Amino acid sequence: MFDNISKNKRESMLIVSIFIIAITLILYYVFMALDMGIFAIILALVFSICSAWGSYYYSDQIILKMHKARPATHEEDLKLVNILDSLMVSSGLQYKPKLYVVEDYQPNAFATGRDPEHAVICVTTGLLEKMEYYELEGVIAHELSHIKNYDIRLSAIVTVMVGFVVMLSDIFSRRLFWGGMKDRDSDSKGNGILMIIGLLLLILSPIFGSLMQLAISRKREFLADATAIEFTRNPDGLISALQKLDADSNELSTANTSTAHMYIVNPFKANANGSKKHSSLWSTHPSIEDRVEALRNIQ
Repeated sequence: MFDNISKNKRESMLIVSIFIIAITLILYYVFMALDMGIFAIILALVFSICSAWGSYYYSDQIILKMHKARPATHEEDLKLVNILDSLMVSSGLQYKPKLYVVEDYQPNAFATGRDPEHAVICVTTGLLEKMEYYELEGVIAHELSHIKNYDIRLSAIVTVMVGFVVMLSDIFSRRLFWGGMKDRDSDSKGNGILMIIGLLLLILSPIFGSLMQLAISRKREFLADATAIEFTRNPDGLISALQKLDADSNELSTANTSTAHMYIVNPFKANANGSKKHSSLWSTHPSIEDRVEALRNIQ
């Protein structure tokens, strides 16, 4: 577990660095194409650093607003509050995550935040209504595992940063292909190379970013499931919860492609891989069968 935590921290910093370089090159291309001259690289660097800083410190708030989540209350969500309180001891976490609720019929949950001290667990009302006590306990333990393993930092950063790259790609590719950019004659081979790299990143970054999201999600779900069993000592609770989550046919109205990988199960039922034995390259999650089999092997 400690090796995984250290790896997550290293990968988070690596992704932030790659993001800054990629956004700088993309924006350099855009600003040069807009005839901004020598200020292009300066503006691109400043903008990319600021966006990386904002993604790191405010990713949880951005994600919660995207899902229209409200804070959980002791009066309305007593069972949820009590389960979290009981799991805090077995999880060994020093800081108690904040609890949020999304009004939606689909049972689902996710965790986010930049570290355990600033962590959030968000569940849907469908989860609270449809799960028995030990099933809900298994789901919350799974999300606590993501927090303890620092999966939340990596996942939140990737979510916001990939979303930002996709947005940039969409905006400026439209401008590029619809003639918004002026042709330039440049005698600087270095500038020309950077602009070509920026153009390639503009086109390819959303694809690479999406693949990175998918890989990050799949390989960490198995570890979170296993860690959750260490907290609850009850594999049957999580197994039953996963099977219920997979069988539910409701669509999550606030879900989007940039955050789908954060949930305990794929929120897009039409694209979910629960009915398949093995997940594919484009799957946001391992199949439910694979996860259940792995949990049963723990027993």
